[in-house]
Amino acid sequence: MVRETIEFEESDVARFIYGRRDANLRILEEELEVEIGARGNEATISGSPPDVKMARRVLREIYELGKKGFPISETDVGRAVQVLTNSPQASLVDIFTDTVFVSSNNKVIAPKGLNQKRYVDAIRRNDIVFGVGPAGTGKTYLAMAMALNAYFDKEIKRIILVRPAVEAGEKLGFLPGDLAEKVNPYLRPLYDAIHDMVDQDRAERMIEHGAVEVAPLAFMRGRTLNDAFIILDEAQNSTSEQMKMFLTRIGFGSQAVITGDITQIDLPSRKMSGLVQAERILANIDGIDFCYFTEVDVVRHPLVQKIITAYDRDQR
Repeated sequence: MVRETIEFEESDVARFIYGRRDANLRILEEELEVEIGARGNEATISGSPPDVKMARRVLREIYELGKKGFPISETDVGRAVQVLTNSPQASLVDIFTDTVFVSSNNKVIAPKGLNQKRYVDAIRRNDIVFGVGPAGTGKTYLAMAMALNAYFDKEIKRIILVRPAVEAGEKLGFLPGDLAEKVNPYLRPLYDAIHDMVDQDRAERMIEHGAVEVAPLAFMRGRTLNDAFIILDEAQNSTSEQMKMFLTRIGFGSQAVITGDITQIDLPSRKMSGLVQAERILANIDGIDFCYFTEVDVVRHPLVQKIITAYDRDQR
């Protein structure tokens, strides 16, 4: 058991990072099994040497965020512990303050971990990026934010959102309704992402005027997509033929982000996943990058991460 006192330069910033009624410190205590007492610009940490060392690191990092006016939530504290535990070389300032897009309600969209930061940087550097990992890791959400940022900066003329229209063993011919009604349930998550970042009226105008197009993967055949940001979601459910078809649609001034989870393939057993094949044959091509996420990167409800870990353990 050791005891260490940290002194911060600015008392106001120190109190800001402690959280309301020291709520952020309580989260840090739970995460690292330490005890923290704070008064003014001083915080005293007690616990095992490794835990005290990590708590000191986290407090120093979130203090630097606080100096920049970054709002520190209890979730951010938990995420900070997770990031620094898994990536000791990481800088929270570099990650959390890398603004990708500011939504219509002034919500700042930024990476929540080192792998998300690498993903965003890869999209900035490459024309084609694959984001591979479990649900809830921000693959599609961050890609959408990057697409909207590129559109409003006039780097592209339109955003095209694509999904395979056959998932979970259901074929469109066996579903009720006309074509629009049949494909809409598969494309709904992409609409949801748009409306989460852009107010409803503006989002509807963008869709109406063709600035945003949401379509099933099969509808991409025969097209050439210039000056566009194209997102292929749930790519694990594309066949190898569909993946090749999609990748060869990309035209001048365009970039594509392909996301998927190779543990959630719903294709018939005789069909090879286009995402699995692309991972094998495209990994060493300049201009194409693969970014990988794990359950550690899940940014949904904390139970989601535990559920993914439990299923992964059971399948080994």
